[in-house]
Amino acid sequence: MKRRSLVFVIGRILAIPLFKLMFHYKVKGKKNLPKKGAYIVCSNHLSNYDPLLLSITQKRQIYYMAKKELFEKKLGAAMIRELGAFPVDRGSGDGQAIRTAEEIVQDERLLGIFIEGTRSKTGEFLRPKSGAAMIAFQTQTPVIPVCITPKQQKVKLFQRVTISWGKPLSIEELGLKNGSPAAFRSASRKIMDEIKQLREQDLS
Repeated sequence: MKRRSLVFVIGRILAIPLFKLMFHYKVKGKKNLPKKGAYIVCSNHLSNYDPLLLSITQKRQIYYMAKKELFEKKLGAAMIRELGAFPVDRGSGDGQAIRTAEEIVQDERLLGIFIEGTRSKTGEFLRPKSGAAMIAFQTQTPVIPVCITPKQQKVKLFQRVTISWGKPLSIEELGLKNGSPAAFRSASRKIMDEIKQLREQDLS
């Protein structure tokens, strides 16, 4: 079973010193991610660098949904697929993307989801979407909250960024006893609350 692509392994090795220079990043709680098993990694979203910032802090490869437009050119599509991205038609309830996400966790890999659904332009948290909670319930997969905290609200070059990994949240802790929309919304708020607590700790 392929856990990490060669492109990812080499790319990560090359990116670590570069990103250390570009962002002076600091990692907290990296041991909260187990070395094995399926998890859904839920993070806030501030910049295009976010998937790379998360990936260089852990050895395990994280697989993300990415807008389908990025896959229009064959060479570029092949590269980002090797890095862990798969296409989603945003705003259309893309069933194939959901099935791919479920296959990733069923294969005991890491699924990455930016729970706000889009980048925050101000650095403030946005309202969480329910997709992560839905997939967690359908696959009975724990969620790991992660917070990206820049020095001044937005991720900027040569300014410190802190990436904090929280402890896994079980299906029971998320209150996902059923698959109702209300349960998904409640679980999504709990995940976001954990992300906000990580931010508070990093700023204190």
